[in-house]
Amino acid sequence: MTQIIEFALTVILISASGVMMPGPLFAANLVYGLRDGGKAGIKMAIGHTIIELPLVIFLGIGVLSFKIFPEFVVLISIFGAITLFIFAGIQIKIVISNKNKNLFIKKQNTIVTGIILSAFNPFLIIWWLSVGFKLISDAIIIWSFFGIIIVFLFHIWMDFVWLYLVAHLASKSSKILSNNNYKILIVGLSCILVYFGISFIVDII
Repeated sequence: MTQIIEFALTVILISASGVMMPGPLFAANLVYGLRDGGKAGIKMAIGHTIIELPLVIFLGIGVLSFKIFPEFVVLISIFGAITLFIFAGIQIKIVISNKNKNLFIKKQNTIVTGIILSAFNPFLIIWWLSVGFKLISDAIIIWSFFGIIIVFLFHIWMDFVWLYLVAHLASKSSKILSNNNYKILIVGLSCILVYFGISFIVDII
């Protein structure tokens, strides 16, 4: 029980940085939230899940195939750590530069928008190919195939909660998520990324 709780906390803390990362999906969710409130966030999360679930399963099957190689875990740990450092730098740079691009979205199905923006989001793909891959491989070592499901469940609920919350707050006030508290949150998450990046490297030394 202790092991799964510790793993859940690891997945949640690492996933938080990816879930809350400003990007096209976040911007679109704000726009739809202004119009439709919290339900827009749920629909956006459903579209996101339609892309993310097959991706996680595909990567999980890949881990099951590659885990026979002793060097595999080492390579994933190094790649995941480097990626975490890069993502942390990107997030801090975005906060410091304070650049907010306006995203014009035609009135179309919210779920479809979630699918499109997730499918063509390099950050999502790279995150799962690196950091997410490391989490999946660790879970599979402990729980075999069920590790794939465990990682996904510990991760995906955050997408639903965050996108719903953002859309709901956007419907109340467009200024709530653009204050200093949000910047502090992003910087804090970036520090967490650096911490786990270091831990990935320490684990293989």
